[in-house]
Amino acid sequence: MTPVTIIGLGAIGTAVAKAYLEAGHPTTVWNRTPARAAALEELGAVRAATVQEAVAANTLIITAFTGFEAAREALEPAAAELAGRTLVTLNSGSPAGARETAAWAAEHGVDLLAGAIKNVPSAVGLPDTLLYYGGAKTVFDRHEATLRVMGGDTVHLGEEPDLAAVYELAVGGMLLPALLGFFQGAALVTSRGLEASTMVRFSQKWLEMIVHLLPSLAETIDTRDYDNPESALGLFHEGIAYDHELGREGGIDVSWQEPMHDLLRRAVAEGRADQSIAALIELLRKP
Repeated sequence: MTPVTIIGLGAIGTAVAKAYLEAGHPTTVWNRTPARAAALEELGAVRAATVQEAVAANTLIITAFTGFEAAREALEPAAAELAGRTLVTLNSGSPAGARETAAWAAEHGVDLLAGAIKNVPSAVGLPDTLLYYGGAKTVFDRHEATLRVMGGDTVHLGEEPDLAAVYELAVGGMLLPALLGFFQGAALVTSRGLEASTMVRFSQKWLEMIVHLLPSLAETIDTRDYDNPESALGLFHEGIAYDHELGREGGIDVSWQEPMHDLLRRAVAEGRADQSIAALIELLRKP
């Protein structure tokens, strides 16, 4: 059981620490606010008094912060103790932030894996929870078994340290538009005196259909052959009027959709109405 140090005890960091404790790994924890470590200490974690002590305790260090800069700031006082250790970052942030952190780690003699958990804190430690990492494959291979404690679907994306951040933004970009679509539907349903929970079953089926479409849409994008569509762009364009009608009837602000409507209008103006909806990617790409 490889000993681990967890630095940063927000929701994710706490869930990670609990997963390692439940799996039997000796676990050292540290947080700027010491009180957050108290519950973990009761579960068997060693609470470090300082970040220097936390880093010195083990050779595998896992940080869980909101961004790369916050992780570096927290570790800076312990920079002298980091040499020869492995640092695994689990946080949101930009690819540039990941590259800056990789350079910082190299300056301090640290092996870096920049990763991300693609699930909620309560899913940490489950067999199907996805985590992915960018960084040296040799480092990933050395610690893979220990990393799998956090989630069974553990993936090495490649040698570049910013790859997890790239995929984090690429995949995460779907979340807010999907949620806003659900919230808009819930606003309509509740305006009729119905409960939002009544649409959950149907929304799940709709999302399953979208999931089914993703492989063919990805193939269309990769081949850039938009002329045999399963879903024609023009159909989405015709639906703009219905979106505005929904807003008027339900008393709903649908202005959040206007940038999407603008993309559709521009695509139709370019003569793409009969092409796949995937052709919108050509408008999203900048020269």
